[in-house]
Formats: sequence, structure tokens, C-alpha cells
Amino acid sequence: MQTNQFKGVLIMLITVLIWGGTFPVAKAALLSLDAFWMSSIRFGVAALLFVAILSWREGAAALRYRGKFLQASFFGVMGFTGFSVLVFVGLARSSPEHAAIIMALQTPIAAFAHWALKGTRPANFTLGCVSVAILGVFLVITKGDLAHAFAGDTFVGDVLIFLGAMCWIAYTIGAVSFPGWSALRFTTLTCLPGTVGVLVATGIATWGGYASVPAGATVVSVGWELAYLALLTVVLAVLFWNMAIGYLGALNAMLLGNLVPVVTFAIRILQGHRFATIELAGAGLVVAALIANNLYLRGRVVMRSL
Repeated sequence: MQTNQFKGVLIMLITVLIWGGTFPVAKAALLSLDAFWMSSIRFGVAALLFVAILSWREGAAALRYRGKFLQASFFGVMGFTGFSVLVFVGLARSSPEHAAIIMALQTPIAAFAHWALKGTRPANFTLGCVSVAILGVFLVITKGDLAHAFAGDTFVGDVLIFLGAMCWIAYTIGAVSFPGWSALRFTTLTCLPGTVGVLVATGIATWGGYASVPAGATVVSVGWELAYLALLTVVLAVLFWNMAIGYLGALNAMLLGNLVPVVTFAIRILQGHRFATIELAGAGLVVAALIANNLYLRGRVVMRSL
């Protein structure tokens, strides 16, 4: 048992490091490649790898939708097309730290989604933690001055990132609609139509002049960034996340997952970015609130088991 827990913690920490680097790496790639083509290349590679891995692990029969193609396509478009396009188009206008902090709100926002859809009201403690986390995000985005949030295209970018986060929450909630499907199968069979959606969105954006076909030299110049975003953040990190849940349980894995913004901020500091004290304080509030809520939920699970 202890060996499995150690493996789970180690795997989850690697996942946190990978995901923590997602937005700084993507931001660097966006300086040369637009969000649409970056997403197309990223998920085009990832989808092929997921198909290969699923076929190897569960056999070719696992690639059949068995009457759930339309349902899987809907969630795939929400989770992969909507998430990727909105988040990375938003990131082009915003910053990695804003993206990391906004995405960190997914867990508490999902609690509100369950409340709205299923009538399950979050506990008062959870609502308090969500309020603190939102305050922290507000401090990071505004730096204590509301006018700062509307400077340039930053506000538009942050809104797009938030909408992308909402798409991912819908995708996550949709996973319960596929009982009997493994996490790998659900990911693969939703990634395929989601990738088609990304390609269609890229084609429309290119036809409309919003995006442009990149030159081969441009793609090569951001080759390692694309490899990181496709191979590490999509394929390896997702597989590691599922493995960590198997070893540690969902709540323990999520507890460590709350450290992703910390890694993002650390990378930004190493890149030479200097944060105002109020930004660091806001990020600290978000992480602390998420961890506190996670520990609270774990406590409730333990009490129910007694």
C-alpha cells in the first residue's frame, strides 16, 4: 500500500510539473504560431497516439462507439475544441499566470455546476473557499487596480480562458454518462471528434483571415514547444493523472493538482517576470482555498466511512 502511495505521489508530482509548464510553453509558441494551428497540430498528434495506446491496451474493439457517437462527439467538441481554441486564443491576449489561476477555479466552479444541474448545494465551507479563491483571482488579474484588468486585450483574453474552463468542466461532468468506458477509452473516443472540431475551426479561421497557414520553418522553430504540448501535456500527463487516481484516489490526486499554479508562477519567475506582492498574495489565496476545500472534502469522506 505504501509503495503504491509513493508511486502515486511521484507520478502526480510529475503531472503537476508538466501541467504547470503548459501555459508558459504555449505562450512562447504563440509568438510564432497562432492558437488555431497550434491546437490543430497539438491534438492531431495526440489523437493518433491515443488511438494507438487504446488499441494496444484494450484492443481494436474499444474504438467502437456502440451507439454513443453523437454523445461522445458533443462532449469531445466541448472538451477539446472549445477548451483548446478558447483557452489558447485567450492566452495570446493574456498571460500564463492569469490562465493558470483561472483554470484553477475549475474544481470549485464544478461544484456550482452540480448545484445548478442536480440541486446538490455545496457545503458552506466550500462556498467560503470558493469566495476566497475568486478574491485571489481578482487580485492576480487586477493587481489591486480594476483598471488594470481592462488594459489592452487582457480582459478579453481572460474571459475567453474562463469560457474555455467552462467547456472543460462540461466535458468532465459528461464522463459520468459513459459507464463501462475506461478513462483511456473516454479520452480517446472524445478526443477524435474534438480534434475534428479543432481542424474545422482552424479551417474556418484560416478562410476568414483570422489565422494563417504556417510555413514549415515556423513549425520547426517551435518544434519542442509543440512536442511538449502534444506529447507531455495531453498524452503523458493525462495517462499519469489516471494512474495517480488509481494509486491515490481522486481527492488525493486533486490535492496535489492544486499546486499547478505554483509551478506556473515559479516558471514565470525563472523566465525573469517580476510579480507584484499583491499578485503573489492573490495566487496564495487561490491555492490555499483550494487545498483547504480539498482537505475538508477528504474529512467528510472519512467521517462517512466511520
